[in-house]
Amino acid sequence: MSQASDPHEPVRGLGRRHPAKEALPSLPLGPGRPGLSRQSRRMLGLLVAVLMLVVVGLGIVLATDPPAAPLHVVTIPLADRDASPTLLRAAEAVGFEPHSETDAGAIESNPLTATNPPSASSLLAPGTLAPAFALRTPTGARVTLSQFHGKAVLLEFFATWCPHCDTEAPHLAALARGLPTGRYAFVGVDADGETAPSVLAYHIYFELPFPALLDPSRRPGSYAAAGSAGPVTRAYRISSYPSFYVLDGAGRVSWAAAGEQPDLLLRHELERAAGSGAG
Repeated sequence: MSQASDPHEPVRGLGRRHPAKEALPSLPLGPGRPGLSRQSRRMLGLLVAVLMLVVVGLGIVLATDPPAAPLHVVTIPLADRDASPTLLRAAEAVGFEPHSETDAGAIESNPLTATNPPSASSLLAPGTLAPAFALRTPTGARVTLSQFHGKAVLLEFFATWCPHCDTEAPHLAALARGLPTGRYAFVGVDADGETAPSVLAYHIYFELPFPALLDPSRRPGSYAAAGSAGPVTRAYRISSYPSFYVLDGAGRVSWAAAGEQPDLLLRHELERAAGSGAG
């Protein structure tokens, strides 16, 4: 038989301290702990002051130093890969960056209205045979208007320093990629007599899938400075940038406009010109 335990004897295992807790040292956090010496207090205060100065200085730097602009990575268009190393270095030295204005980019996304704006009266009238040209790209490739016979053509006159042209460029690139090349063609003409490096830098930056042509003038322009109009630009009566012509398959003016244009309107005018045929 088991023996009964003494009720006054403490039960084993209860009320005992855990060995791990017994191993923890006691910290002098009670009222009786010794105070820090004067030298220790001074050193601690100095350390806190230095940390506060570092935090404040870091905050000022983050508040005043603007974040770095994201790197613009482009793929050199196929048409520009024949450029010589010298020309590519000159284009890189241009340092092209799009300009901006408060009113740029305000209408590209506008819907197509029932009543489209008429062709600009300051430009060649609809039905006029578009002046022929034979111009070169910055890399030297020859492009003629006649090679687009049978296609509806969107002809843009631009300048690389023009903020409204910069705004239009990606829209035109997207529109060109979205239409069949068998029926439509896009051509850009630099209207400021700009140098090859400036136009090449612009063409590469926006990765344009259509040619950008040089129209040399007596006072060449550049990304850094305006020039004067070349003979083709004058023949098309261009006075502001960007300006647009839509030509039908026979090379006649179907529609013309100055300034930025809604994407849907440009597409509509191209489709209308394509439907008019080449006759």
